Amino acid sequence: MTTATAPAAPRALPPLGPTRRLKLPRQAERTLGNGLTVIAVRRPAVPLVEVRLWMPFGRAHLARGAMLAQTLLSGTRTMSGVRIAAELQKVGGGLSAGIDPDRLMLSGAALVTGLDRMLEILAEVLTDASYPNDEVATERDRLVDRIQVARSQPGHLARTALLRRVYGTHPYAVQTPEAETVRAVRPAVLRTLHAQRVHPADAVLVLVGDVQPERALDAAEKALSGWNGAGHTADLPPAPPLEPGPLLLVDRPGSVQSSLRMALPGVPRTHPDHAALQLANLIFGGYFSSRWIENIREDKGYTYGGHSVVEHSVAGSVLVAAVDVATEVTGPALLETTYELGRLATVAPREDELEQARQYALGTLQLGMSTQAGLASLTSAYAGSGLRLEFLAEHAARLAKATVADVAEAAARYLAPAGAVTVVLGDAERIGSQLATLAPVTTEPARP
Repeated sequence: MTTATAPAAPRALPPLGPTRRLKLPRQAERTLGNGLTVIAVRRPAVPLVEVRLWMPFGRAHLARGAMLAQTLLSGTRTMSGVRIAAELQKVGGGLSAGIDPDRLMLSGAALVTGLDRMLEILAEVLTDASYPNDEVATERDRLVDRIQVARSQPGHLARTALLRRVYGTHPYAVQTPEAETVRAVRPAVLRTLHAQRVHPADAVLVLVGDVQPERALDAAEKALSGWNGAGHTADLPPAPPLEPGPLLLVDRPGSVQSSLRMALPGVPRTHPDHAALQLANLIFGGYFSSRWIENIREDKGYTYGGHSVVEHSVAGSVLVAAVDVATEVTGPALLETTYELGRLATVAPREDELEQARQYALGTLQLGMSTQAGLASLTSAYAGSGLRLEFLAEHAARLAKATVADVAEAAARYLAPAGAVTVVLGDAERIGSQLATLAPVTTEPARP
C-alpha cells in the first residue's frame, strides 16, 4: 500500500553571481585610400577568421538589388561561381551575400591561414563580377520561388502589412520585391547596378578571429586597395514618426490563427534613453520571463510564445511586438497585450523585475561577444551606426546604472499603447467583432 505525500516545496534558486566586467578584445582600424574602413579584432578561440563587409546601398530598384545580392558570387571573368566556391573551400571558407534596405552585405569565414586567399577572392568579386547569363537565370528562378513561398506565410504577410502601415511612402515600407519584377531583371542591368553601387566609399570591412590586427589590416589593404570607384550614393530620408490610428485587420479567410503585430516608438543606439528602453522592453516582452509571455502563454495559454524587440535601421528605430494566437482568442490576446503595455507605462516595475532584466541584458551582451561570429556581427552592426566596440562598454555601464525611475520614464514615453500601430492578420469574419469591441478597425484583404 502506498501513502500519498505532500509535494515538496520548491527549492529556492541560488542568487545570481556578480556580472563580469566587459572586457574588449584587442583591435585596430585603418581607412584605405579608396575610402574603405577596415576593422580587425583579435579573438583567438579557434583558428578561424570571420569576415563581414557591408556597403551602403541606398534606394536601388528593389528587384534589381535583390537579384544583385543573389548573383554577386555567381562568377567573374576568370572564375565561375563553382570555381569561386571551390577556391574558398580550399581555405576552409565560404562567402554569402545579402541585402536589406540599408546595405549590401558579404559574410563568411575561413581558416586564418587562408585569409589572404579569401581576401583575394573577395576583391575579384567586388571588382570583376560578371553576372553570367545562365547563372542569373537560375538564381532568378530560385529567388522567385522563395518570394512566392514567403507570400504564402502568414508571418510574412503580417510583417509586410505592418511595414506598409508604419512607413507609408518611405523606402522601408516595401522590402520584398514582386515576383514579376524579379523575372524582368537581366544581367546587363545587374552589371550597371554593380558599377554604380558596389564601391568602397563609406564601406566597412570587419575581420574577427585568431589574427594579429595590424597584420590583418595589411592583408586587407594589399588585396582591396585596387577596389575603386566613387559610384552613386543615395541617402535614405529619415523614417517617419509613428502615426497611431485604427487597427488594421488584414483579412485571410479560413486562417486558424491570427498574427498580431504592434509597432511602438524606438530610439537609436546612441540615444540617452536606449538602455532604459531596452530594459523596459525586456520587462514587457523581450525575453521568456517577461510579463507579456507570463500572461498570454503561461497564465492564459493563448500562444506558444511571442517576442518584442527594438529594430535598428539607418533611418530610424522602432519597437516591434509579434505573436501568433488561436483565432478564437484574438481579441482577448490583444486585450492582454494592451493591458501589459499600459500597466508598465503607468506603474513603475519592481526592483527585482528590473534586476532580472538587467542581468539578462548584460549576460546576453557578454554571450554575443563570446564567439568569433557573434563578435563579428556585433562589430559590423555597430559600425553601420558609426559606432565601435567601445560603445559596448558604455552601453553595459548604462544598463548597470539604470534605475527603476529611468525605466519607468522610458516605459511611459515609448510603451504607452495609445502610441502603437497595430496590425492583425486573420479571418475577418471570425475575429472582426472581437477586435471592434477593443478599437476602431479598418479592414483590407491580404495581399498575396
